Amino acid sequence: MDLGSRIRKLRRRQFRTLQEIADRCGFTRSLLSKIETGRTVPPVATLSRIAAALGVGTSALLDGAGQTGTVHAPAAEIGRDGLVMTDKGYAFHAFASRRSDKLMQPFLFEVRKGQVKPHKLAHRGEEFLYVLEGAIKYRVGSAEYRLSAGDSLYFDAETEHEVTPVSARARYLAVFVEPPAAAGDGRAQR
Repeated sequence: MDLGSRIRKLRRRQFRTLQEIADRCGFTRSLLSKIETGRTVPPVATLSRIAAALGVGTSALLDGAGQTGTVHAPAAEIGRDGLVMTDKGYAFHAFASRRSDKLMQPFLFEVRKGQVKPHKLAHRGEEFLYVLEGAIKYRVGSAEYRLSAGDSLYFDAETEHEVTPVSARARYLAVFVEPPAAAGDGRAQR
């Protein structure tokens, strides 16, 4: 089952309308419909907002397996599954997405110079970045940081933030820590 289908299934299970969830997230019914039908893959921050509006963790949208306990993912899994390309021009892989009962969500992001569209992000919780290769500029609020391999950044994810690739290609690990979501809680996101 794909991402959009999982969102639609969760929404329908809760007997909620497209308009209700879109309103709670602060975007249009049309955008949510495009996400549910797979016509667009939104940024991870948007997925986080949808998850909060549905009262689930972001991982519930990324994989419906509902595994608990330890999740092992061999390196070949990323190569096999590949990275998901968003409509904002960056790609990501969600680690341990099969585990549904978690407070943090680790991601591998890949950005390429000239491909990432300007977009401001904000979502619930906190975020930690660790640059694996390449260089990026990362703006958090009004402060801008230039990060290279080995550099890290930790910040309140409700503060507006944005990435801009500096090198031809950059890869970084991002860990989102989400507070437990309450049904219908789509506050403070953009």
